[in-house]
Formats: sequence, structure tokens, C-alpha cells
Amino acid sequence: MRPTTGAVVWFLADTVNTALFSAILASFAAEVGAGPDKPVLLVIDGAGWHVAADLQIPEGIELHVLPAYSPELQPAECLWPLTREAVANRHFETLDDLDNIVARRCLILADDPDRIQAETLFHWWPTFA
Repeated sequence: MRPTTGAVVWFLADTVNTALFSAILASFAAEVGAGPDKPVLLVIDGAGWHVAADLQIPEGIELHVLPAYSPELQPAECLWPLTREAVANRHFETLDDLDNIVARRCLILADDPDRIQAETLFHWWPTFA
């Protein structure tokens, strides 16, 4: 499933692997127009599919891997509590029901960039104009 809102794209999958991450990078690069004239630096953790030898990294995308065991340095980790709010202490009859709720939550969050920024824009994180 790939819900979209504006320039925000969420990928919901039942697995994670190098092929999926390669596809996500390609989609992201196309969304933001990454290329030789617009380099984009992505900060990622060291998950196996992030650093695999067969990972396909689009032109214009540069990956920077955070030190091991440092989730507190990864702004994206702060999004999990916001996502879990929609599913905490609830029972779902099927995985499709769960997927739909998570997808809806992602769309709500995508429409609230101020809330995402409040959770993820660390005061020490570099910003570029």
C-alpha cells in the first residue's frame, strides 16, 4: 500500500528487504527531484537492507549511516509513538484492518507537518537553506 498526501509518501509493507528499500529510495529520489544538480543526504540506521551490497542508490542520493545502537540520533524513530497512537490497546480482526488504520494514521500525520517537525527536528540537527 502506498498512501500519498502532497509530497509525502508512506510505504506500508509486510516485510523489509533490500529490494523494497531500493524501490523506496527510487520513489523518494523522484519525488524530491534528486540528481546531479540536487544532491540529497539521507541519514539512516545500519539495518541490513540499508547497507546491503546490492542496494540500488539513485543518482543524487547519498546515505549517511548512524552509529550502531543509537536510535536516539534518528529523528524517524520519534515517529513510532505518533503512529502507535492509532493502534494502542485495540484489537483488529484482520491484518487488513490494521493496515487500514495505520495507513489512515500516516495520512493524518502527513497533513500535520508541524506535529512531525515538533517531534523530529532536534535542536542540534543540521538544517540547510
